[in-house]
Amino acid sequence: MKEPFVVMAKPVGSRCNMKCHYCYYLDKGQYSTHEKQARMSFSLAERLIQETIEASSGPVVSFVWHGGEPTIAGMDFYKKVVELEKKHLPEGWAAWNNLQTNGLLINDAWAKFLKENRFDVGLSMDGAKWVHDKNRPDAGGNPTYNKICRNAEKLRKAGVHVDFLCTVSSDSAEDPLGVYQGLKNLGAEWMQFIPIVVWKEDGSFAKESVTPEKYGDFLIAIFDEWVRKDLGKLDVQLFAETAKVWAGGEASLCWMAPTCGRALIAEEDGGIYSCDHFVDYEHRLGTLGSSVPGPDGTSVYKTLEDMLESDEQKAFGNYKRDGLTKECKECKYLSCCNGGCPKDRIGLSKDGEEGQYYLCAGLKKFFAHADPIMHEIMKLSTEGKNPNEIMQKLAESGH
Repeated sequence: MKEPFVVMAKPVGSRCNMKCHYCYYLDKGQYSTHEKQARMSFSLAERLIQETIEASSGPVVSFVWHGGEPTIAGMDFYKKVVELEKKHLPEGWAAWNNLQTNGLLINDAWAKFLKENRFDVGLSMDGAKWVHDKNRPDAGGNPTYNKICRNAEKLRKAGVHVDFLCTVSSDSAEDPLGVYQGLKNLGAEWMQFIPIVVWKEDGSFAKESVTPEKYGDFLIAIFDEWVRKDLGKLDVQLFAETAKVWAGGEASLCWMAPTCGRALIAEEDGGIYSCDHFVDYEHRLGTLGSSVPGPDGTSVYKTLEDMLESDEQKAFGNYKRDGLTKECKECKYLSCCNGGCPKDRIGLSKDGEEGQYYLCAGLKKFFAHADPIMHEIMKLSTEGKNPNEIMQKLAESGH
């Protein structure tokens, strides 16, 4: 069996209609082979779709349309995507499409199209209005919260499944319950909290970066609120993944899993990269539709699967496991985070070893707090208790 993977396609590269203060992707156009980033051509899109399907074990093939801001590509682009997927999918197979958007261009027509073609949506929102408008202005510097809330409602009314992606910045860390409640007010049933860590060349951190201590406090505040009021009503990605690990499984989220490297990036020029956070010359695996010199000097075509299964990409993914510090290897919570995301292994361990996950102290604080409560939840669940009964039992026990 072929191992699962996903391709995050960037049909307009890093181009965006917003200018979020903590964005890590806006400058990635410098790595494009095009003088100016454009929209991915239909021929490249078809090659990407065909080769993704050929590399997949099926029967469901995943495509994530990402950015920059992918709606800039226009609805006609995605109509063609759906057409090309149907053309190349084997009989009995299906495509799962996810559109990761800032929501600024979403309207009734977009909502109707996404629903009719069974696209899921990941919507970036920073929860509390003051946090969002401070950090996520449009390209002209104007606030966007109210407009995106209205557009989120259009998606909800159309019946589109929406996951909410929320950053944890230095600002949002000051108002965890405001952020959480803001997402709940939008009807969120699934939330992801993504920590902002921006390390500058001089060794300092950008002011938007969250500290390890504040990150841990943020997660604990939301976990406690979720345990008291929202079990069975909504899910938080980190909590769900942690519960999966403590139940004897393995995290599927890349930064928590033992290894990574199974989420390739396809840029608008056909460039394939190791990871969304490693779009640079060093991690460009190849280009869709291009050939490379073979051992005998002849040209050899390098497929998407060749790049995915290359020694180079496997080494990239295995570094997550092979590059652990001694402190990580001895940590009781290693199975929960497996050393965190390699992009943020910029700290020192307690022994002075380089490569410690910067947010380690915050995660440890959260795991230590959640451990007894989560295990009690799992115990009560196996006893047949429903979420309301579990919340009542936890309240009675002082959790």
